[in-house]
Amino acid sequence: MADKYDVEAAEILANEALHLPISVAVPIYEQLLATFPTAAKYWKQYVEAHMAVNNDDATKQIFSRCLLNCLQIPLWRCYIRFIRKANEKKAVEGQEETRKAFDFMLSYVGADIASGPVWMEYITFLKSIPAQTTQEESQRMTAVRKAYQKAIVTPTHHVEQLWKDYENFENSVSRALAKGLLSEYQPKYNSARAVYRERKKYVDEIDWDMLAVPPSGSHKEELQWMAWKRFLAFEKGNPQRMDSASANKRIAFTYEQCLMFLYHYPDIWYDYATWHANSGAIESAIKVFHRALKALPDSEMLRYAFAELEESRGAIQPAKKVYESLVGDGVNATALTHIQYIRFLRRTEGVEAARKYFLDARKSPNCTYHVFVAYAMMAFCLDKDPKVAHNVFEAGLKRFMHEPGYILEYADFLSRLNDDRNIRALFERALSSLPPEESVEVWKRFIQFEQTYGDLASMLKVEQRRKEALSRTGEESQSALESSLHDVAARYSFMDLWPCSSKDLDHLARQEWISKNVNKKVERPALANGATFVDKGSSGLTINSNPSAKVVYPDTSRMVIYDPRQKSGPSAPGLPPLSSTLTASSVALIGGGSASAPNEFLKATPPALLAFITNLPAVEAHMHAARHKVYYPETSTPRSPLGDQVVCSDTNGPSPDIDFVLSVCLQSNIPTGQTGKPATSSMQLQTGPAQSTSDLSGSSKPHPVPSGSSFKSTRDKQPRKRRDTDRKDDDETATVQSQPLPRDMFKLRQLQKARGATSQTGSASYGSAFSFSGELSGSTG
Repeated sequence: MADKYDVEAAEILANEALHLPISVAVPIYEQLLATFPTAAKYWKQYVEAHMAVNNDDATKQIFSRCLLNCLQIPLWRCYIRFIRKANEKKAVEGQEETRKAFDFMLSYVGADIASGPVWMEYITFLKSIPAQTTQEESQRMTAVRKAYQKAIVTPTHHVEQLWKDYENFENSVSRALAKGLLSEYQPKYNSARAVYRERKKYVDEIDWDMLAVPPSGSHKEELQWMAWKRFLAFEKGNPQRMDSASANKRIAFTYEQCLMFLYHYPDIWYDYATWHANSGAIESAIKVFHRALKALPDSEMLRYAFAELEESRGAIQPAKKVYESLVGDGVNATALTHIQYIRFLRRTEGVEAARKYFLDARKSPNCTYHVFVAYAMMAFCLDKDPKVAHNVFEAGLKRFMHEPGYILEYADFLSRLNDDRNIRALFERALSSLPPEESVEVWKRFIQFEQTYGDLASMLKVEQRRKEALSRTGEESQSALESSLHDVAARYSFMDLWPCSSKDLDHLARQEWISKNVNKKVERPALANGATFVDKGSSGLTINSNPSAKVVYPDTSRMVIYDPRQKSGPSAPGLPPLSSTLTASSVALIGGGSASAPNEFLKATPPALLAFITNLPAVEAHMHAARHKVYYPETSTPRSPLGDQVVCSDTNGPSPDIDFVLSVCLQSNIPTGQTGKPATSSMQLQTGPAQSTSDLSGSSKPHPVPSGSSFKSTRDKQPRKRRDTDRKDDDETATVQSQPLPRDMFKLRQLQKARGATSQTGSASYGSAFSFSGELSGSTG
């Protein structure tokens, strides 16, 4: 199998072996059982194949390999069938062997919730034993009674049936005696039945056909792990209130069943061994650890746990053997193994033994700087010998100067000695040899050291050196070489204390991040408007970044002008040709790009927007402001007229004056079309009365510019019936924005400003004049 633990492939192999001769199927079964040694269904299938050809020797050998590790009723019932068949012709001697086999089986799986049929079969067998004398009859009745009394206090699926059979049995023997016995066992039976109902809830959550595979993190495996954990916790609670020995036997049985399915879970093995140890059964715990290491030979955790158990009970030599099995020949031992063995030797044999092993371990190819740090700190903290620790650190520095972690540990050691001269020398030596990209943490610790031991000049000097060193690696931008308020906050902080609020700290951090990225090059898309992409990072800031995917733009040729009164019918009306006053400079005005590509701009811009732009007066300062910053109602975030996906990068122009923009809108003579009617000529519209830009929405009624409200317009040469119909439509679709307001909104704005009553919504309303629909959604009220 490509995957050793492929469950589907294993099932296919098992089905193939089922139809093959036993001589051919044996290698297949051995392969399956080597991979899944606790798969009771494969053991049962294997042994039944031998039983079918009456191969008794092979059958016995298989049973001896699997029975004690697979506590499952179907496999054990197969064992009883084999024993009864082998002894059916041996008369009394055979019956005794069969009885012993039943007792053996019930001592292991008699507590299983599915063991009811086994108890029934056992009782039936006892009743079938012939009795020649009265004494033999009495012995048989006693054996049957004991079997019933054990069965009815065992929570199984057949506990109620067993109780009825027991009642009938006692009444058939002696009604007088039955009354006393039944009244004695009635409470025990009731308790067993109640526990059965609770236990069944946990048992039903378990998949009893699951194969034992290493944990892969799948949802099904996690559910089974949790189900077994809950079942074990239930059994540890001793719900049946049995004596300690019986309760421990029941818990051990549940652990054994659990390991049939969670065989590769080290935490289950550890829990099982620890439970034994806490119960006082140390020898049982040791046996469990031996089995666990056989099942999971690569688990270092279980080996350390086993060594810990042995050491805790004073068995030093067995514990040492466990450590030696981890170390092996020393070539493949990990650094952690060396460290833990050094500590074990110091605890059990003294400092000299630990030192000798360290001298050998440092020659190992797998010896890392961690071994030097561990031994040096052991000598310093436990043996109170700073000289030895200093020598070890110096010896390690020759090999691990390139390791920032080692430098920091050495610096910590020197800090404990209060040796500021050597600490500064260590940082200088390390930073001169470490690559800049690996020296970030060392620089940070160097700055912290200077904040503690140095003066202000040395602090500032080290910070500046750090910035210069990291700027060459791209860690810091060129602008970050200058001192910032964030540096001051970091310099005057201590542990979790900061000289500013968390809000200010976040603001400073965002500013520092922006300063690092402000000059990064941006790949501009091939658009004539020169817009750049918006990257909304985790900090919530709008920044320029390279597009990670192709931006899909809407098909502007299919855009429909919004009209709330528009009924289902023909699409939006056509618009008149663009006025000849639109020039290439106007195109560059909005797009921010070159004036040499107006055709591409026209393809991506709605005609209504171009018509509005055509009528804007050429005021340089305000054109510059309008080109670079547009504000929408309900937000203060700069946006582009082309939508939320793009925004112009230059925001240095002056902010537009709202009253100026309103006056521009009022003076604009924008061409418009009427719903359901062909567009009039450009000349006719230009000679007519001035109309609002809101006419671009397709409405047949002009709207005042600032609020988007509708006024009653004259309907020349219209029949009364048509006017009534339009008035009815107006009443049905009237909104807050459709209520009439004074015509001269510019004067109204001046009055509001004089009274100091200008609202926030009014101050932001001009931005909507640049939207795709052409309607002004802001309110001046």
